[in-house]
Amino acid sequence: MPERYDVITMGRIGVDLYPLQTGLPLSRVDTFGKFLGGSPSNVAVAAARLGRRTAVVTRTGQDPFGTYLREQLREFGVDDRWVTSVDAYPTPVTFCELFPPDDFPLYFYRQPKAPDLEIRTSELDLDAIRSARVFWATGTGLCAEPSRSATLAALRARDRSGITVFDLDWRPMFWDPARGAAPAALYRRALALATVAVGNLEECGIATGEREPYAAARALLDAGAELAVVKQGPEGVLAVHRDGTAVRVEPLPVDVVNGLGAGDAFGGALCHGLLAGWPAERVMRYANAAGALVAGRLACSSAMPFPYEIEAALRGNEETAHEKKERSTGA
Repeated sequence: MPERYDVITMGRIGVDLYPLQTGLPLSRVDTFGKFLGGSPSNVAVAAARLGRRTAVVTRTGQDPFGTYLREQLREFGVDDRWVTSVDAYPTPVTFCELFPPDDFPLYFYRQPKAPDLEIRTSELDLDAIRSARVFWATGTGLCAEPSRSATLAALRARDRSGITVFDLDWRPMFWDPARGAAPAALYRRALALATVAVGNLEECGIATGEREPYAAARALLDAGAELAVVKQGPEGVLAVHRDGTAVRVEPLPVDVVNGLGAGDAFGGALCHGLLAGWPAERVMRYANAAGALVAGRLACSSAMPFPYEIEAALRGNEETAHEKKERSTGA
């Protein structure tokens, strides 16, 4: 039997074209860097950087950008065997503007349709998805058919086994009301099939109607998750387990360069910590540190940290906190 995967993610992929100049609107930017992008693809890269065997289920266009993405996945150590091409649609590209510390407008070019929304149930390797130690699906995968049916089929195939993560990943511009999709109802269907739910407060509001952190976490648990992870940006992260234990962890200080990849780094590190069986507080601190490191860098995929970088950041944060405590007590 082939070795099973630690992490399989499913969903978005594309090319990120990020400005190499900060504080300018796109109309005035002259130079860009090209990077692999798409949240679940970045999560797979982040987990691979931490030594996990990962793969991604997605689709690209039959074009040079699609070739680039598959080459990048392999370079990052992510298995691309389930990355297939679609003749009808071009590989998506995404631009952003950089206005640190907290304004990073995104411009998605996914028309007339993104290839990653053409993932079909009949093409899924359900045996591999069932056997993976972690399976990671996203809310974006629910926004259109046939990806919607494929995402739900993959989650059903898991039968809540192992660690089955549903990342709320709310991108309103991808949802077309004319297609008759009701996001909240679809999110509830996915949450009922997941053991871990991850999202920020806005995403929790879409999925559950709750935007207060503890209320949102309880609503995610009521929807089916065993562990609810509510990201709160500068307020840190809240993790609540069905057994009643709750952990709230403050963020690491960082000079933000580009906040767009922080959540994906957090996701990859979350998978790593859960697979390691660490206590919840250690998992969340580790994931927070990974996210902070990427927020201080330009890119997403290529910026994902290695274990030694995360461990150094955590040590530095502990030493800084200790020094502050000593000063405050007059020691």
